[in-house]
Amino acid sequence: MVSNQILQSVIDGIKNITKTNLWILDPEGSLLVTTGAPDALRYENVSAFVGSAADSQEIQGFQFFKVSDSEVTEYILVVDSEGADAYVVGRMAVFQIQNLMVAYREQFDKDNFIKNLLLDNMLLVDIYNRAKKLHIRTDARRIVMILENSDERDFKALEKIKNSYDCKDMDFITAVDEKEVIIVKELPEEDSREQIEECAQTLLALFPEGKAILSYGTAVREIKDVSRSYKEARMALDVGKIFFEERKIIAYSSLGIGRLIYQLPIPLCKMFIKEIFDGRNPDEFDDETLTTINKFFENNLNVSETSRQLYIHRNTLVYRLDKLEKTTGLDLRVFEDAITFRIALMVVKYMKYMESYEY
Repeated sequence: MVSNQILQSVIDGIKNITKTNLWILDPEGSLLVTTGAPDALRYENVSAFVGSAADSQEIQGFQFFKVSDSEVTEYILVVDSEGADAYVVGRMAVFQIQNLMVAYREQFDKDNFIKNLLLDNMLLVDIYNRAKKLHIRTDARRIVMILENSDERDFKALEKIKNSYDCKDMDFITAVDEKEVIIVKELPEEDSREQIEECAQTLLALFPEGKAILSYGTAVREIKDVSRSYKEARMALDVGKIFFEERKIIAYSSLGIGRLIYQLPIPLCKMFIKEIFDGRNPDEFDDETLTTINKFFENNLNVSETSRQLYIHRNTLVYRLDKLEKTTGLDLRVFEDAITFRIALMVVKYMKYMESYEY
């Protein structure tokens, strides 16, 4: 259905040209929009016209029209016969509204098609048949982006993107809910990772700094694979929240080991942590120890550079690492132990996220 705001704009424009008042009602006789006085109509005449077989009819100084879509009456248009040629004005208005309904229906069909495509709700043969009917290319290079807006004061992320983002004709933008928007973007063959990141930055710039995050999957070349890119973007969004809190743009291709940890069952994670830390919770480490560990990893296990950045003597850092080894049995100066410890910390983060998500 066409919005009342658009219908009002149409009849306002027609009145400005013809100086004729118009009313639009639904088939039950409820007034939707008007350019004249609402009480100028006798609503019993509307009911009589709806029940008749006529497509148009003049009744007591008003010209009535049925506006139909696929042989179903969607609106009743009423034109004041005291203005210009009411029949001609009415036919023009009906033509305009019907064109709008066709455009809205096509857009609605495309939106439904994209949503079902993303969710894998279609058979392969149906994907290509529907795409052909909707004039959607099946062999274009595309990527799926998910933008999540966390600003509680802003519930119009979809409208904001549609009104401000310079999307191409074959880009599709749809909403999951009030805060999450999916963009299926068509890419030129030569589009690089840098250009995709630039597009992501443009989308994020529409929202207050720090209030939105965006993830995206890998580019696909067949329309049947768009759902794969969507699943990748969905995973990237979740994994990014767990392991890359500082990032506002998360690419599926950059998830690294976090992607593997995200797919581990929780019982296996608990067993792994128990084996590594012998039942001790890594959260029990004091801030000094955690800062030392993180800085040591940031500097690729380089003792000299880590001690320099922490403003401590090299021997002090060695003492802290020795103390940690006595507690956990892992020497972070040994590559294999460092990898084990790093993975263990990521697994703990993942478990904490899943626990908070469940509740």
